[in-house]
Amino acid sequence: MEISKSLCFFLLLLLLLLLLFFVDQARSDAINGDSEKLHRLLHLQKLPWKQQEEAVINCIFQKPRVREGITTLEMKERDYCSGKVTDWQKNLQNRLISDAIHVQSLQSRIKSAIFSGDTHQISDSQIPLSSGTRLQTLNYIVTVALGGRDSTLIVDTGSDLTWVQCRPCRLCYNQQEPLFDPSNSSSFLSLSCNSPTCLALPPATGNSGLCGYGNSSSCGYEINYGDGSYSRGELGFERLNLGEIVIDNFIFGCGRNNKGLFGGASGLMGLGRSKLSLVSQTSSVFDGIFSYCLPSTGAGASGSLTMGGGDFSNFRNVSPISYTRMVSNPQMPNFYFLNLTGITIGGVNLGVSNNGALSLIDSGTVITRLTPSIYRAFKAEFEKQFSGFQTAPGFSILNTCFNLTGFKEVNIPTVKFYFEGNAEMTVDVEGVFYFVKSDASQICLAFASLGYEDQSMIIGNYQQKNQRVVYNSKESTVGFAAEPCGF
Repeated sequence: MEISKSLCFFLLLLLLLLLLFFVDQARSDAINGDSEKLHRLLHLQKLPWKQQEEAVINCIFQKPRVREGITTLEMKERDYCSGKVTDWQKNLQNRLISDAIHVQSLQSRIKSAIFSGDTHQISDSQIPLSSGTRLQTLNYIVTVALGGRDSTLIVDTGSDLTWVQCRPCRLCYNQQEPLFDPSNSSSFLSLSCNSPTCLALPPATGNSGLCGYGNSSSCGYEINYGDGSYSRGELGFERLNLGEIVIDNFIFGCGRNNKGLFGGASGLMGLGRSKLSLVSQTSSVFDGIFSYCLPSTGAGASGSLTMGGGDFSNFRNVSPISYTRMVSNPQMPNFYFLNLTGITIGGVNLGVSNNGALSLIDSGTVITRLTPSIYRAFKAEFEKQFSGFQTAPGFSILNTCFNLTGFKEVNIPTVKFYFEGNAEMTVDVEGVFYFVKSDASQICLAFASLGYEDQSMIIGNYQQKNQRVVYNSKESTVGFAAEPCGF
């Protein structure tokens, strides 16, 4: 009897010890897991200027993938399709300067829209549709077939009208592909200036349709950009091929007079929200859904632009897609606004307003812009968690900088954005720092302050890298998921 009691007591004690061990182990795993989530490694040896010295840049786009009515196009950064970059430091610095001009122009338009209620009564030279400098900083390009010929286009969610350079051309910048020649296309049809579509131009371009362009009755268009860049020409119908999917009577701009910082691209793809955007014109095929995954900075890296949705099983996202609603903004209906409800650095909440903050998600802005009060909190918390590293002078719009010369890798705090509806976006490790100098002697926090508290915050493309960002115009939602971008 006594032996039996002793055995029971021993077994009970052993069970209790095992239970305590597993609880402690689980707690340790949870802490370690949280630690991994709150901090991430940035590998400084994997940066593009370190890889490109020996890399062969391949700018041949792979054939689009089509699956159950969903088309995926390969997306590349324009830098890696322009030959070897000989001066990375100058390239990186010029992007920041251009981005500052773009944001200034964008904020002016937002402010004018709010106070006037009508952006189209404002002089385009003063408040442009979108800054042409965004085309220098955006850098993401895809290839589509227009009228049976390949055209490489800059992708922009902040623009609406898709246009290409056309023959005969009065003034055209240099592009890699031959100019589009409507006279050689059996599917091209000019659009009349008295058509309803021509009258719908103001929301898409900021200018009314022009009759008599080129001494004809075709519908003329004109888009002016903030740096003096522009595209002018006529609207037409053409057959657009997105992989195997054919869009007949696609309305696009045939640019006869174009000037600006468009690089070697043939034109621009507009993914805004007006009736003339690619999204709206293909809504019967793709249900107003598109998504992208912006590539990392690695040499030869690829991302993807996907038209259509519903079945996202072909995505490589490593976290579930979480959605937030698009916030309606009647003064600027063509842009994608969201309600930002929180920001954390290494798990520390910065205390965004309980009601959230109206924020624009824009693929044309490089660096995310925060209101001054939120940026001050952001800067202070990041410096607190990233202490111990040598500081460096600020540059342009960036004023939180470090000297990481000699480091192969560094452990940095995780940055997360939260949106209405419990949606969240974890900023990829490559989207936290911006390299002003290619030797890492001056790298800066890739976030900047706006000038005033009443300005709209902007989620830039630098922070969207290695994210699957899903736009659903039909449901008025935007979704986020972490994804190692590729094609």
